[in-house]
Amino acid sequence: MRKTVLFSASFSCASTVRLALPGLLVFLAACNTSPLKNPLADAVTEKQRDIADKARITGIEPLRPSIPLTEDILYKLLVAELAGQRGALDISVQNYLQLARMTKDPKIIERAARIAVYARHNDAASELARMWVALDPLNPDPHQVLAVMSLRRGEKESALEHLQSILDYSHGEFHKKLWMIANLLGREQDKELVLDVMEALVAKQQDDPQAIYAYAHVAARLGDLQRARALLEQTLGLAPENDNAAMSYISVLQRLGQGNDAINWLAGILPARKGNDFNLRLAYARLLTDAKRFAAARRQFELLSVQAPNNAEVIYALGLLYLQANRLSESEAHFKRLAEQAERSDDAAYYLGRIEQERKHYDKASAWYRGVQAGENYFDAQVRLAMLLAKQGRIAEARKHLHSIRTRGEKQSVILIQAEAELLIEEQRLAEAIQVYDAAIGDQYHADLLYARAMLAEKMDRLDVMEEDLRRILVQEPNNAQALNALGYTLADRTDRHQEAFGLIKRALELSPGDFYILDSMGWVLYRMGRLDDAIIYLRKAMQLRADPEIAAHLGEVLWVIGDKEGARQVWDTALQATPEDSRLLDVIKRFNP
Repeated sequence: MRKTVLFSASFSCASTVRLALPGLLVFLAACNTSPLKNPLADAVTEKQRDIADKARITGIEPLRPSIPLTEDILYKLLVAELAGQRGALDISVQNYLQLARMTKDPKIIERAARIAVYARHNDAASELARMWVALDPLNPDPHQVLAVMSLRRGEKESALEHLQSILDYSHGEFHKKLWMIANLLGREQDKELVLDVMEALVAKQQDDPQAIYAYAHVAARLGDLQRARALLEQTLGLAPENDNAAMSYISVLQRLGQGNDAINWLAGILPARKGNDFNLRLAYARLLTDAKRFAAARRQFELLSVQAPNNAEVIYALGLLYLQANRLSESEAHFKRLAEQAERSDDAAYYLGRIEQERKHYDKASAWYRGVQAGENYFDAQVRLAMLLAKQGRIAEARKHLHSIRTRGEKQSVILIQAEAELLIEEQRLAEAIQVYDAAIGDQYHADLLYARAMLAEKMDRLDVMEEDLRRILVQEPNNAQALNALGYTLADRTDRHQEAFGLIKRALELSPGDFYILDSMGWVLYRMGRLDDAIIYLRKAMQLRADPEIAAHLGEVLWVIGDKEGARQVWDTALQATPEDSRLLDVIKRFNP
């Protein structure tokens, strides 16, 4: 017997079909060899003789000839190799198949079989693998080819026979050989047949957790997640300390959308682990974070930090979780520790900038943001730096910095344009802001920029520009709920075209029935149309979804108009507690309750 490796598209005499000529010459030299000696020829078992007999029935004798490198053989080898090098795999397979039939040489047959599999010439691969197994019946590799070919033809029993040969002729423990087969089968497309074959292979191994785990791996890889879950539960019942199976189980539950089941399962098993639980506890902490159970996640990461105080991922997670809880000093301490680790220094600088920005220490925040030189936070850090410069009155410097930021793709370029316009809007330099949009849009269609310019035009009382831009979006995207809502709301609020506005908002609400902005717009247009009771229904729905000051302003106004002044005051007072400086709230209160 011999130790085998997982069959792949690699070749024994060279690593790929696309060989350079020097590699070909080495291969040709190797082919002109003395007869191949089989050291196990005298120890062939009866089963192995049966295999050889089957090969003879097909007319393939287990020959091991020494082939002279004739002109014809050399020509075909050159054609086959050069064709493969140039991507003409059909020609390469055709010539290698002819050579294999002609020479019966083991090296040529093996190479031809691997090329045929790589080229997905199933018939040629099957014929060549049969030649190969006849010449070398103890080699598991040709049985891998034949097993795959049998699966592709839907021949379960033939596939099982060859897979059993792989198990018989490979070194190692059963479960390791089974894992090799699991990886082989996991690439095939006939999911049900593969799972049937795998089930047959492990039928007598129901007490072997590694065998069941290998079967679960195939099921998960092929997308049969319910079967994978059941098999992993069986595995963990047999081997509860198998962390790899536990991690696979968590992954399958997540893929099934059953993250809460994973959380509950981990909460049940972790106490029994007695400290030998770092990877599982880390998975638990991540799951809690994904579920937005931030306090519980923070507690788990704190436990992990005791086990691994210098683990960068744990330090990073704790920094984020403390920042989320607005515990700025603790967050700062963790990110300063992270800054000492070179591989995470950019992340640390970014969040230290966020902390100083939250404290309104704009000079310190700017210094940290300047230190972000790369990574996923680079772009946001530089945009934030520009906005901080603008807050400090350094508008020209802020605009220059925005122009210097390197971008990846159109989305980031659009964000920079919007950021430049926004900092000008903050300074009430509206004419300059709209010039930024004009220059960026030109005659091109950019939905995000058109929408942003429309909102700015509305602020500038240029309703013609606003309507033109929004209708331009709707020509290209008639089901753009955001554009429908914006145009409808503005027509309801700023014009007497209420029926037209109602139609636009109605379409938007049909497209996005749970959007609180659109619900607010519907309430507002109904109010403007005099349908006050209907308006209150929609405005209350919007308030239930989002306690937004603009919605509160609208609802309070409608309540006041119908005579429920106490209800209006209550809505306004509640909103003022959260947003005491909101201009829309203050304006409506001043108009109705001076």
